[in-house]
Amino acid sequence: MHPASSPYDERLTAPRSWWLIAAGIGVGCALMLFPLGLLPALCGLVGGAALAAVCVSSYGGVRVRVVAGSLVAGDARIPLSALGEAEALEGEEARAWRTYKADTRAHMVLRGYVPTAVRIEVTDPEDPTPYVYVSTRHPEELVAALRAARETSRS
Repeated sequence: MHPASSPYDERLTAPRSWWLIAAGIGVGCALMLFPLGLLPALCGLVGGAALAAVCVSSYGGVRVRVVAGSLVAGDARIPLSALGEAEALEGEEARAWRTYKADTRAHMVLRGYVPTAVRIEVTDPEDPTPYVYVSTRHPEELVAALRAARETSRS
């Protein structure tokens, strides 16, 4: 949990099932190389599992933070002065905004394995992005952190 007065920092990680799939890929590589001998099979196990784990970690591991007057979501760093109202999304509403309601101009830090999100209006007239969609496991806390940071920067 993140108290509203402290900066928000969340790391989204891939579900456990993805790690099991990465291990399964390593086993599959070992089985493919087993006819060549035990050493190639062992190399296939280690190499296949390691490569799959790197892929899972790089896609699955994204940070969402509210720090130093900015929203940092993945590679994006957006000043709070360019953002408007934030709306917590859960269930069907979150699914709608990542599918049929989605605007192709929106900046989306979308992780399909996280069912909740926050949609934040972009108010910068120079920016054609209508909103930012950020997957988060704690949407209400992120909204509160954005409001608190915005209030702090105004004072």
